[in-house]
Amino acid sequence: MQTETLWLIVLACGAATFAWRFLGVLLVRRIDANGAIFQWITCVSYAMVAGLIFRMVIMPESELAEVPLVIRITAVVIAFAAYFLSRRRLVAGVLAGGVSLSTMVLWFG
Repeated sequence: MQTETLWLIVLACGAATFAWRFLGVLLVRRIDANGAIFQWITCVSYAMVAGLIFRMVIMPESELAEVPLVIRITAVVIAFAAYFLSRRRLVAGVLAGGVSLSTMVLWFG
């Protein structure tokens, strides 16, 4: 491909991205963030994270399968504690779980 063609593709992709963002800005005023649909989306996202965590703890694959179950469960307990101590912030729980799991694997694994 020629350089000009690549630049046109990049510009077209950028224009398409900003067009959707502009439409999002226009539509956001009409959306109720505390409405039933957003509560449902929140519940589904929490359920997906819980399912992934369960699968990683109980049925791990690859290198995680070599980590002892007690370390995986301890990391989940720490993650839940961080989640509740941070006023139910999912990011805090996920970060605490990941950091504690990595730390325990380095020290005890």
